[in-house]
Amino acid sequence: MEQNELYPIFLKLHNLNVLIVGGGNVGLEKLSFLLKSSPNANVEVVAKHFHLEIKVLAENHPSLKLTKSKFKKKMLKKRHMVIACTDDLEVNKRVYDLSRKRYLICNIADTPDLCDYYLGGIVTKGNVKIAISTNGKSPTTAKRLREFFEEVIPEDINQMVENLNEYRKTLKGNFEDKVKKMNEITASLKNKE
Repeated sequence: MEQNELYPIFLKLHNLNVLIVGGGNVGLEKLSFLLKSSPNANVEVVAKHFHLEIKVLAENHPSLKLTKSKFKKKMLKKRHMVIACTDDLEVNKRVYDLSRKRYLICNIADTPDLCDYYLGGIVTKGNVKIAISTNGKSPTTAKRLREFFEEVIPEDINQMVENLNEYRKTLKGNFEDKVKKMNEITASLKNKE
């Protein structure tokens, strides 16, 4: 059986520089996804034309910059991650190849072979965030799982997280003792009785 070997990480996009090449429907989708999860993400979108909703997002997100231009390789300087989603496969492939030469992680929309990462489904309830991946095989399944988790995870889970954080700060002893105490207090989360 094939297994998902992706390594999930949670990036602080307000500390990184993201480039999106493409300002159409797919660019809007990728940008909206990033900003929904990380509203203060540092993102520059480069395109010859911008979807109207991208312009609206730029008005509401000061860390979002729109550059009306065709892609140039110098635009990759001082970037951490790149997304290319133009309707020109040659431009997307060029972005990918140039990104790889600079050791930048890159995602080419709807082209799994040209992706170092995928943008999966995300559930956010306060400080709790769950990322869902189908290894790029079925975004619809990730969407349905996201909807499921949004329904079953209680809205007040953030209060529990805050309370546990405060309790954790009061714990004395070495790391192993603290882990043991936190495991004991959170054991009821996995027990169904």
